[in-house]
Amino acid sequence: MSSEPTRRIVILRHAKAEWSDGDDHERPLADRGRKDAPVAGRWLAGSGVTPDLALCSTSARTRETWKLAVSELPERPRTVYEERMYEASLGELIALLNEVSDEVRDLVLIGHNPGMHALADALAGESDGDLLPRMNRSGFPTSAIAVLTFTGSWKSVEHGVARLVAFWAPHA
Repeated sequence: MSSEPTRRIVILRHAKAEWSDGDDHERPLADRGRKDAPVAGRWLAGSGVTPDLALCSTSARTRETWKLAVSELPERPRTVYEERMYEASLGELIALLNEVSDEVRDLVLIGHNPGMHALADALAGESDGDLLPRMNRSGFPTSAIAVLTFTGSWKSVEHGVARLVAFWAPHA
């Protein structure tokens, strides 16, 4: 019997944002995004996942998504606004996961595509039912959530280490 705890990674793509010719980092949520983000928070609250830590990109749309989603959770996790998540590559996202303290059991990441989809796909060595093909067909739309589980240390997170146990999107 393994003494290694089972950990969960919740990957949340920011809600629908406004299009702008200005600074991409400062794009706010669109009306649909402001409606979908709390719905995503309610789904997460109903899933039974209680994150210990949230790592959120510093962009306006991810901060706003998290503010609206977290208000639906029974308990607010410690939140770190992480500059490295903005425009992060798959390798950079895995490196961030490898830095997480082993005191954290459940983690939520709030970020951007293509990174969020790439991370969920890369980590999922297995999935329940048809979740992996369904997630990949969807393209990981705005406000989508993937929940993955793995056993071991955060330092051991790498390609194929996790199992995709849930995938949800508001309009899928």
